[in-house]
Amino acid sequence: MLELSHKKLDVWNLSLELVLKIYSLTFQFPKEELFGLTNQLKRASVSVSSNIAEGLSRTSKLEKVRYLEISRSSLVEIDSQLEIALKLKLCSKNDLIEIEKLLNSLFAMITSLKNKIK
Repeated sequence: MLELSHKKLDVWNLSLELVLKIYSLTFQFPKEELFGLTNQLKRASVSVSSNIAEGLSRTSKLEKVRYLEISRSSLVEIDSQLEIALKLKLCSKNDLIEIEKLLNSLFAMITSLKNKIK
């Protein structure tokens, strides 16, 4: 694997933790959700870390910021999808405690990083 600087950042490592938590959560979802919320949540969580990595590899500030905004938007997407999962009773509020903490931390960290780059 490549030895790139983004891998040393807390924000990127926390985003990987989010992926693991989302995958763990969706294992309990019913099989009929495999191509619905399960797939959407997994894709959005992977998008967070992928866009942080891709954005930080860009040379222009404008591109870096754009990818970080996409990453942050994926967090909002995850939040919305988790609300739907709750309403459908696919998980409980208790199941989401750690994920909610990660979402809030990552949103703040990405926002801060984006503002530093600008």
